[in-house]
Amino acid sequence: MNLFDRVSEDIKKAMLAREKDKLEALKAVKSAFLLARTEPGANGELTPDAELKIVQKLVKQRKESAEIYEQQNRHELAEKELLEASAIEQYLPAKITDAELEQALKAIIERVGATSPAQMGKVMGVASKELAGKADGKAISEKVKQLLKV
Repeated sequence: MNLFDRVSEDIKKAMLAREKDKLEALKAVKSAFLLARTEPGANGELTPDAELKIVQKLVKQRKESAEIYEQQNRHELAEKELLEASAIEQYLPAKITDAELEQALKAIIERVGATSPAQMGKVMGVASKELAGKADGKAISEKVKQLLKV
């Protein structure tokens, strides 16, 4: 069962359970999938990688919105955004620990042959693809900077 089908099934379950916030978040995911499917060149299908990128984007948007709402003292809206983000996050692969991230990045750095911070782009290109969904892009970037400085 692909991600689109899982989301569709979970929408039905959320409707039956009357989980309003979760339902809203899942409908947003399904809508984003449908939009991506109808874009030129998509041929009506989404690759698992494309689905993953869409889910990551939606989670990131919700978290950024929550942060802005918190800054504006709109706690009820921030809470709603965070609830939606957590409902969408369940479709992402399990996050890796900091130690696992460091180990994976060391292997990538060795494979790419990067020795200085100037070669960070090479490492980030490979790391972003291999660790997609498993680690946050910002965390990957910070760890790569840290490892290349040594």
